[in-house]
Amino acid sequence: MAHRQPRQARLVALHYRDFRLLWFGQLVSTSGSMMQVAAINWHIYQLIGNRSLALVFLGHTIRLNSGAIALGGVGMARFIPIVIFALMGGVFADARDRRRLMMVTQSAMMLFSAVLAAATLRGDVPLWLIYAVTALGAAAAAFDSPARQSLVPNLVPREHLANAISLNTLLWQIGTIAGPTLAGLLISWLSVGVVYAFNAISFLAVLIALASMHYRGRAASSRPLSKGSLLEGLRFVFSSRIILSTMFLDFFATFFSSATTLAPIFATDILHVGSRGYGLLLAAPAVGAVIAGMFLSIRDSIPHQGKVLLVAVSFYGLATVLFGISRWFLLSLLFLAAVGAADTVSTVIRSTLRQLITPDEVRGRMTSVNMVFVMGGPQLGEFESGLVAGGLGAPFAVVTGGLATILLTAWVAWTFPRLRRYEGETVQRLPATV
Repeated sequence: MAHRQPRQARLVALHYRDFRLLWFGQLVSTSGSMMQVAAINWHIYQLIGNRSLALVFLGHTIRLNSGAIALGGVGMARFIPIVIFALMGGVFADARDRRRLMMVTQSAMMLFSAVLAAATLRGDVPLWLIYAVTALGAAAAAFDSPARQSLVPNLVPREHLANAISLNTLLWQIGTIAGPTLAGLLISWLSVGVVYAFNAISFLAVLIALASMHYRGRAASSRPLSKGSLLEGLRFVFSSRIILSTMFLDFFATFFSSATTLAPIFATDILHVGSRGYGLLLAAPAVGAVIAGMFLSIRDSIPHQGKVLLVAVSFYGLATVLFGISRWFLLSLLFLAAVGAADTVSTVIRSTLRQLITPDEVRGRMTSVNMVFVMGGPQLGEFESGLVAGGLGAPFAVVTGGLATILLTAWVAWTFPRLRRYEGETVQRLPATV
């Protein structure tokens, strides 16, 4: 019987009813959300196209790709609300019932998607409305993400938290495979508006799961809604250099290596594969992530975690460079799959480290600070990629972004030697500042 134990351990978090409910609800909702992300980028590029925008600067005419700039605008529409609301979202997660907070945020995001679906199905949609709905959804997510991530460690025993985080990473990647693939098919067969409608309906899965849970998600030691509570969370994060170093890695990698942001341009103008190929380009990183997740699941632990983390992020940047160079569709899919595989390895290490080293009463605020890095990075990176691609071309933006990721990972490794030496032995220790 002993040989069966590892298989059971890989899924042990799903043995707990509340986590299982939330996991399956998130699986449905995440797939819907990824459908909408893919649909919005495709929708905007179809509205704007690759028209040239001429600007005169110091007597010189500069021609920009207006479609690429419009795609970059999506990232900025998400970034601004995250920066404004993320830290407050963490304070709410540590001061309020996390389950009820999620029910409010999930309901709000369902409403926003329904409005976009109704407007799109009715007729022409102005660009500003797409940006507005994107920004409102990001504002709701700024409160939802700290509550959700802080809730999970209370649904499973501490010794099974790494398994729960691995399963959450897996569900995210499954959703990232299913969502864009289904979006590409539905756009081809029906319309973008139908994709938005599917996403609105998908939020019901999480709402039903939350309503059915036994656990009531208040922090172990709730803090009041105050400026002091916010500052306490910031002090905790910035006093823990190992947590801070992983956040820097998150930000740099996602800021510079936003290859999938420009996927509509690669699908349409470079690889010439249309909407179905576009869906496959977006799904490819998740396929690689699932393969990496399956490999990690057969291991009891990851040795030399700090070094593995740094190598994984560097490989993430290298695969991004190779994708930017490729002009063959199948090879591009392979490189994007490598991007996803490297990202999964680094995500599991980073997320487990942060959750275990953080006390429950400050976990929401730690997550909210991390959210500024991990979600602000890619959204601001989308804007940066759009600007660079608009002036110098999408391949140049992707290649230089990947190279920058490699160089900045080396800087983090040099600046934070404790991360290089990290072996996992510190996960049970809590900083004395909290």
